[in-house]
Parts: sequence; structure tokens; C-alpha cells
Amino acid sequence: MTEFRRVPLSTGVTLNVALAGDRANPAVILLHGFPESHRTWREVTPRLQREFFLVMPDQRGFAGSDLPQDADDYKTDLLIDDIFALADAFGVTSFALVGHDWGGAIAWGAALRGDPRLTRLAIVNAPHPVIFQKSLIESEEQRAASQYITAFRAPGFETMVESQGFDWFFDTTFARHVDVTTVPAAERQQYLADWSQPGAFNAMLNWYRGSKVVVPPPGVTIPLPDWLLRAFPKVKISTLVIWGMKDAALLPLQLDGLEELVEDLSIERLPDAGHFAPWEAGAEVAAALEPFLAADADATAPAA
Repeated sequence: MTEFRRVPLSTGVTLNVALAGDRANPAVILLHGFPESHRTWREVTPRLQREFFLVMPDQRGFAGSDLPQDADDYKTDLLIDDIFALADAFGVTSFALVGHDWGGAIAWGAALRGDPRLTRLAIVNAPHPVIFQKSLIESEEQRAASQYITAFRAPGFETMVESQGFDWFFDTTFARHVDVTTVPAAERQQYLADWSQPGAFNAMLNWYRGSKVVVPPPGVTIPLPDWLLRAFPKVKISTLVIWGMKDAALLPLQLDGLEELVEDLSIERLPDAGHFAPWEAGAEVAAALEPFLAADADATAPAA
């Protein structure tokens, strides 16, 4: 049974948080992406809640959480701070982190901090920051697939969507990834209700506007940013990457070279899933997550 709490954080925002499972079990924080909510994990939760304590926030700017309107409130470091503040709010001293899409981007960043509270990392269709930025510069295919980011950053994009209608945005957002007729009507209505809150759509877009990722226009040659040319720290904790191989927005080339950036890496490819694998292929995602997360629980359990 899922419980909901509004949780004020030391970072200054209050998040709506879905909770499932016994609090005595190993903690797992699950982070959704754009344009979703904790409901990203609706197909995964029933399959994991018997073994783990699942903490599933609506991240800042989404659904039932606070909706700051300034893009500066969505800088990457602040979004990562929210995750550790959330753990503090529940008294969690050790946890695994699972992230999809933007939630995965924040999860990568959290792992790179090297905080000992974070013991294991699972990523679902979310690129490592180094590989993603390089691919936007070096791969015409990925650059073309990512031009929506530039559109989302444009001033007034939220006004255009409101004038077109949120039904229009639902269809254009999901149609490249899944057959929208397979999304239950109740889920569709929940998306529309979340997006139509005052200020909600602008808040969601601020995740893109607050990011420093560079998305060049097609056909333009630019140099790699300085930060890519310096030595980049490796992710040192055990990491599982699950990838829906039919992702049209984040192409499978995002897996190339990951082993050079992660010390202990496993990759699970889902050949028939697309970008929204957590609910499009929930059984497969949960089947990959369960043994990976359980291995961490076994390693940290006290000796008999």
C-alpha cells in the first residue's frame, strides 16, 4: 500500500513523496524524469515493495511538489541537494538510488559526489553527463534527436503549449516513444491534471533552462567544453544501467564508453522497450532492479 506525505526539505522546498514497503527494509529512492511524477514507478513499485522501503518523490517543479518559477532554482547542484535532504528527512543513513530520464541525470550527479550514504546506483534511460555532452557535439544523430531541448528552453514555450492544449502536448511528447492508445485513460488524465496546475508547466521546463548542457543547432561545429577536456571522476559505487533500446530521444550510443567512466558497471538492454521503460516494460525493469538492489542489501546486512 502506497502512503503519501508532503515533506519539507532543508533545501527550501516541500516535496510530495510516495512511500511503499516496510521502513525496516533497505531504502531505495526512485527519481522520475520529464514530464512525469512518482507515478513513473507505478509498474515497478508492486514488484519491489516487499523487499525494499521505496521513497518516490515528485521532484521539485513536478506534480504535487513545490513549483519554483525561477530557472536558477533548477541548477543541478540544487536538485542533487534535494535528494540527500530527502534522505535526511526520513532519517535514512544508507540508500540506493534509481533514476529515469532527468531523475537519472540527477542520480549520476549524486553518485559523482562520492557521498558514502549512497551505496548503489541504477539508471534507466538516462545518459552519463560526459557521454551525453560529447554526443551532442560529435553525433549528428543524437544532436538531431535532442533539438527538443532547445525548443523547451525558448521563452514562452509554456504559453504556446497552453494555447495548443495539454492533450496536444501529451500526444506529441509520448507518440515518438509509445503507442499513446495503450496509456490508460486515468493515467492520461493524471498527466493533464498535473501539467495544468498554475505555474506547473513553466516549472517543469525550468529543468531544461537551469541545465548547462550545450545543444548545438544542426550542422554547426563547436569545440568540446573545457570541463570535458579535463580528467573526470569515475563513479565508484556499483552501477546498473537499464536501457530501452528503442529510445528515440536518448539513443543507445549513450552506452558507448560507459565502462571507462564507471568502475563497477552492469548493463541490461531491453530490446523491445523505449524511453519510458519504467512503465512501458515495468516487469522487465523490476526484474533487473531486484537482484541488483538485493545484492547491496546482502552486502550491508549485519553478520549472523
